[in-house]
Amino acid sequence: MIFARAVGEVWESAFVTSTADDVKRALDEVSDETDAVALARFFKTGPGEYGEGDVFIGVRVPRTRGVVRAHADLDLPEVAVLLDSPVHEHRLAGLLVLVTQFDRSAKAGDDALGEKIASFYLDLVMRGRVNNWDLVDASAERILGGWLFDRPRDPVYELAADDDLWRRRVALLTTFGFIRRGDASTTLEVAESVLGDRRDLTQKATGWMLREVGKRVDRALLTGFLDRHAAAMGRTALSYACEHLTAEERAGYRAMR
Repeated sequence: MIFARAVGEVWESAFVTSTADDVKRALDEVSDETDAVALARFFKTGPGEYGEGDVFIGVRVPRTRGVVRAHADLDLPEVAVLLDSPVHEHRLAGLLVLVTQFDRSAKAGDDALGEKIASFYLDLVMRGRVNNWDLVDASAERILGGWLFDRPRDPVYELAADDDLWRRRVALLTTFGFIRRGDASTTLEVAESVLGDRRDLTQKATGWMLREVGKRVDRALLTGFLDRHAAAMGRTALSYACEHLTAEERAGYRAMR
């Protein structure tokens, strides 16, 4: 943040780094109790549901992004404070700060900072702090997908092999960053490796990424994958993957199950 102060008759600008508490206060100011109840229900926070125990204060994503724009200068230790919070919107804000800083590092060609942020993010994933689908989807593609595109992709395969729901989704969504740059190879490999995972959020992510391969890279890569694997795919993954195919093609692949 930039503040101005008077020094004698001269005004100077002073850079003051934001803190996690600044972000929390700003989010509290735009929170809404009714939205908190609705968001908790939408993100399945009840007993036995995928978001069990997650806490919402009721801040919609556009308002969270507005807060992040004003506090994008957070140091990584302050971001860690946000990610260690039980409050969902705090964690989302922290991840959006990381995305902003990673994008800036990429534009500046600052590989040292990019590596630092990517490593920091991967540690958060392994510690279980990127732990709902919106948190994954807002960050994995941009950070790991950006960093690993032209580097060894071992972390993606390791995350895909992990049975943890969120780590596996991070692996799948990371490949969206590769797809956007014309490379579907890792997506196809990861999708094949998780075909047996029938959890709804894995099914949806797998089908979504396969659909994007067909839309953005090569339709033949998608149909070739389906020719080989449709019989083993879950209904949801297959439905998502086939969404932009013809009715005749969709029916044909469904009949293979």
